[in-house]
Amino acid sequence: MQQRSSTVQEPSAAQAHRPTPPAWRPRTDPAPLLPDAEPLRVLGTDAAADADPALLRRLYAELVRGRRYNAQATALTKQGRLAVYPSTTGQEACEIAAALALEERDWLFPSYRDTLAAVARGLDPVEALTLLRGDRHTGYDPREHRIAPLCTPLATQLPHAVGLAHAARLKGDDVVALAMVGDGGTSEGDFHEALNFAAVWQAPVVFLVQNNGFAISVPLAKQTAAPSLAHKAVGYGMPGRLVDGNDVVAVHQVLTEAVTRARRGGGPTLVEAITYRIDAHTNADDATRYRADGEVEAWRAHDPVLLLERELTERGLLDEDGRRAAAEAAETMAAELRERMNADPVLDPMDLFTHVYAEQTAQLRAQAAQLRAELDAEDENR
Repeated sequence: MQQRSSTVQEPSAAQAHRPTPPAWRPRTDPAPLLPDAEPLRVLGTDAAADADPALLRRLYAELVRGRRYNAQATALTKQGRLAVYPSTTGQEACEIAAALALEERDWLFPSYRDTLAAVARGLDPVEALTLLRGDRHTGYDPREHRIAPLCTPLATQLPHAVGLAHAARLKGDDVVALAMVGDGGTSEGDFHEALNFAAVWQAPVVFLVQNNGFAISVPLAKQTAAPSLAHKAVGYGMPGRLVDGNDVVAVHQVLTEAVTRARRGGGPTLVEAITYRIDAHTNADDATRYRADGEVEAWRAHDPVLLLERELTERGLLDEDGRRAAAEAAETMAAELRERMNADPVLDPMDLFTHVYAEQTAQLRAQAAQLRAELDAEDENR
């Protein structure tokens, strides 16, 4: 066998004249971009004393209403009034905080699980559930409340959020986009493409990852080996923040800071909220096949509603009358939602042609005319 020579060879003439590249330097110091070692918590700490009492009361009312909304929507699936419902029970703090951290001029980009965030932003609960009812339309006008359509494909709403935020900045509009995604969505290519574009363009966008432990039945440990999902931010050149997703005050604080930073030209932020999906993935899922009851019960002790209720009670900001008022308001919402969802929608077959193009093509006009003639003929024969 031929032995490898240990003699150092002289560089060739071309190599000798090759210019030496400058010493490599990071474009930015990565240290400030790294998330804290532990999720930020406010409730139950000294920092809670600085929280605005009015904000705390509003957050509590929204959490109670959100919990009732989840329960009612889940019941509607059992009654056949909804085709499917992805519950956010246990994740209400993330949903409410996301909605309340935005200004009216900002945009929310929800996933299919984030109907509660849309409702908290002001969307009619019935309109928020229309898509999940089986209707072919979104169910609402995205421009009215500046809420993008509920996105069923994983993570595809994230590049959309970046595009809108970048376009708004180019136009000089003071707008921030907040895009919500689950931990499973971070395994999609759209997630990485969105973060890269956002950082390169310094787009005013905030990414909120609700890490609820599972992508349907796949635990986080089988999706990534990263120290946290928030650590992924540094690879793209944006700050990562790690927060207790069941601490609504902490989530609201972190998101508000990220939105403010984006609005001031500081660029995007990736926020990972550590939370838990108490209910199954959807009503069609059997979560008992892949997680233990003890795990679920342990998270119930860290319930977002109870955490805030305990803080308010200890500070003398909530009494029995306050609890009753919040519960009654939530029940009123649920009763109205139940009544309206129990009414069958009035369907017009001609709507098939309404939202295809802004101006109908000749072929669509011909098809519409044919359908109209068939419907008229049916009416005459009745």
